[in-house]
Amino acid sequence: MKKIDHLGIAVADLEAAEKIFTDVIGTKPYKREEVASEGVVTSFFKTGESKIELLQSTSEDGPIARHISKRGEGLHHIAFHVDELEREIAELESIGYRCISGPKAGADGKRIAFLHPSDTAKVLVELCEG
Repeated sequence: MKKIDHLGIAVADLEAAEKIFTDVIGTKPYKREEVASEGVVTSFFKTGESKIELLQSTSEDGPIARHISKRGEGLHHIAFHVDELEREIAELESIGYRCISGPKAGADGKRIAFLHPSDTAKVLVELCEG
């Protein structure tokens, strides 16, 4: 893994969260994108070499809406950049980590996969290629 690609933050109101992070980071989001397969609208901010990804559910029963109803708004996942997604998954699975989703297309032109949070200290870990 090369670096942290982004931190994913679950939000109930994307516009309100964009204002907060515009104020905090000092720059506006560079991209807003709907990822229909994940049931979210995302908004990306650049900060140094990494990004902040705000995630708002597009439905009341989507994964982000369920996350917010159980845990509230806040950190949803940490994403690491990888060069070869399938190789990274295979290496991690060979030492006992479980891939729960992916490889598949994700936001920001990336191919992604998620590791089971029970295997990663209760943190949802995303692997990003691209």
